[in-house]
Amino acid sequence: MYPTPPSRRGFLALAAATGALTALPAFTATAAPQRPAAVPAADARHQLWWQAPGDEHSLIEQGLPVGNGRLGALATNDPGRDLLLVTDVTMWTGGRNDTLDADGQFPYGRDDFGSLTLLAKLTVDIPDHDLSAVSGYRRTLDLAQGVVTTSYVRSGVTYRRQLFASHPDDVVVLHFSQSGGGRYTGTLTLDGTHGEQGTADSFAGTLPNGLRYGAAITAYGSGGTVRTSGTHLAFSGCRELTVILSGGTNYAPDAAADYRDPGLDPRALARTKVRAAARTSAGALLRTHIADHHALFARFGLCLGTSTAPQRALDTWERLKARARDGAPDPELEAAYVQFGRYLMIAGSRDSLPLGLQGPWLDGNDPDWMGDYHTDINLQMNYWMADRTGLSSCFDALTDYCVAQLPSWTALTARLFDDSRNRYRNSSGRNAGWTVAVSTNPHGGGGWWWHPAGNAWLCNSLWEHYEFTASRAHLKKIYPLLKGACEFWEARLLPHTLPDSGREVLIADSDWSPEQGPLDAKGITYAQELVWALFGNYRSAAAELGRDADYARTVGALRERLYLPVVSPTTGWLEEWMSPDNLGETTHRHLSPLVGLFPGDRIRPDGSTPADIVTGATALLTARGMNSFGWANAWRALCWARLKNPDKAYQLIVNNLRPSTGGSNGTAPNLFDIYQVEQGRGIFQIDANFGTPAAVTEMLLHSRPGHLELLPALPDAWAARGSLTGAGARGGFLVDLSWRDGTPTEVRIRSVGGTMTSVGHAGTRRTVRVQPGQTVTLRDFDR
Repeated sequence: MYPTPPSRRGFLALAAATGALTALPAFTATAAPQRPAAVPAADARHQLWWQAPGDEHSLIEQGLPVGNGRLGALATNDPGRDLLLVTDVTMWTGGRNDTLDADGQFPYGRDDFGSLTLLAKLTVDIPDHDLSAVSGYRRTLDLAQGVVTTSYVRSGVTYRRQLFASHPDDVVVLHFSQSGGGRYTGTLTLDGTHGEQGTADSFAGTLPNGLRYGAAITAYGSGGTVRTSGTHLAFSGCRELTVILSGGTNYAPDAAADYRDPGLDPRALARTKVRAAARTSAGALLRTHIADHHALFARFGLCLGTSTAPQRALDTWERLKARARDGAPDPELEAAYVQFGRYLMIAGSRDSLPLGLQGPWLDGNDPDWMGDYHTDINLQMNYWMADRTGLSSCFDALTDYCVAQLPSWTALTARLFDDSRNRYRNSSGRNAGWTVAVSTNPHGGGGWWWHPAGNAWLCNSLWEHYEFTASRAHLKKIYPLLKGACEFWEARLLPHTLPDSGREVLIADSDWSPEQGPLDAKGITYAQELVWALFGNYRSAAAELGRDADYARTVGALRERLYLPVVSPTTGWLEEWMSPDNLGETTHRHLSPLVGLFPGDRIRPDGSTPADIVTGATALLTARGMNSFGWANAWRALCWARLKNPDKAYQLIVNNLRPSTGGSNGTAPNLFDIYQVEQGRGIFQIDANFGTPAAVTEMLLHSRPGHLELLPALPDAWAARGSLTGAGARGGFLVDLSWRDGTPTEVRIRSVGGTMTSVGHAGTRRTVRVQPGQTVTLRDFDR
């Protein structure tokens, strides 16, 4: 049972009194949510568990994450001293950063470009519950319910605490209970991380860039007392205890307002939110949260087979180690890794900024690469999974970010791209549209080098979301981005005469194939492929919306003249540069010249692409190797899935599941992907946690508009029996698929906008016609 919270003033009255009803998409006052009476039961398949708490000095590897799409927290779950590090995704230092240094780069530091930082630290001290005084410790992360549960026994009493971050109530909740006769006595300490001076229950501050922020907590108990004691909240003799935290900033996704809402008081709004939540019982808060989280989680299901009883008996960390040590497939663990990625997507990408390099989970104010948005793979990879695994609504954060940044990106391009210090400026002397730097921040600023092809890749990602969802509202929203990127490339492309044929083609101006080789190469494959796809996507968008027919024809004519890469007679690889020689590292982490294979689909192993191009792409992918950083392995797995090679794709999945020890590449105890930056030091980089699930899904279902391929790269480890439900497919479909002995047994195709597609497996094809909202079922694939 949960204690009844104390009486509070009405939510709207309190919000009005504090001036906290200013509209703000990221951190804003909202109406009280609906309170469900019941929630779905827990499912062991979706539970990860550990036999020890996290070490606060290794929180990034051992802390368990919760989040509501804006706030994220990492917790140690320690009985005697529980530490929560809380991040708001808008808690950024830095600013517009609209200057170039002498070398033509944007400054890239924590003060100028800026960095994601922590919002708050909450410490719960219960001295009598020191870890040495308890037994039977266990903590569980329920992926389907979005709840972390910790339990242990002390003096014959079972104690239990639940941690969750509610999207409907916009708060983090920590609820303590026990089996009978036990009591909680201790302190709650709320601290900022930027030297703030606050009270026991709240604090406020302003960063040097003018961003205002604040956080607040409240607590109530039953059978005891909760009171202010200096800089702490002290609780004594409580049978149950509920702690509620909220906070945020006055960031606003509005370039015209310099990305600020000057009328918002974050501290007052945080107080409003925690007091409003405290008017509801902990049980009702939990049910509301689970109903909201589970509604998203349940849209997709995955079964890759059945694990053994000994495998199921191991905790998550021991199970990872056993998988690596014994080499035996653990299909339920592999499916759980996919679902963990989906859990992080739900927890990290809802109504605010998109997921950066670490999402909203930090262990300090100095994340590597500022926790920023890298536009040369990482930001795009973060969202490859969303549509494929039933989380299309989580993609909206990326769309909204790009739309909000467009005015700043356009102004920055107009003023600085053709600056004489920029090594990538246009030789043509013309400049139009917009592009981005390698790194971007939330303030309209860039970091590091200009990244000319970054605009095309972002636009192609936004277009692909339309292919999955068939949402005209989305297409209308992104159309200015697509058109502006085309205008940029219309000004940038250069005529070039091919020496062998004398044919004139268009090539990209001087650029860098991320992140290697010469800095001034023209016609790099990376740019040629991305721009080829961009131009095609823009023409389709213009036709669908009935806009700019003359300009669409212009773009189409440019596309026809684009140079496309060839196979090197020297290496036998698809050329990365317009040179037969390899000008970079053979096993480089990036697969930039293979963007036409994945995420693009110009290069196909189905006979529609010249055989020498497919062979050259395969040879290049082979040369890149099978062991790299987690995100690079995920990209490799996706490419091998496109080439219908299940063995290599699966091996790369397995490689990413290897336990990380001593900072090595692999998976941490809490399932975060670890990127080894130097010997003995690894960091959390979230893109592999999303890219790897995307690869698993692509192995089971490949889609492009007009065609679905069933089980294109199904490995032996998953072949016996399995199922996939709610998988998104390009062309506007959702797919349920089951298989046995490597052959589909049933596929259900539901239209969310698509009307016709072919469905293929093992060389056979069927044509399906379906109306939006209707479902077609196919069987008998073994005949």
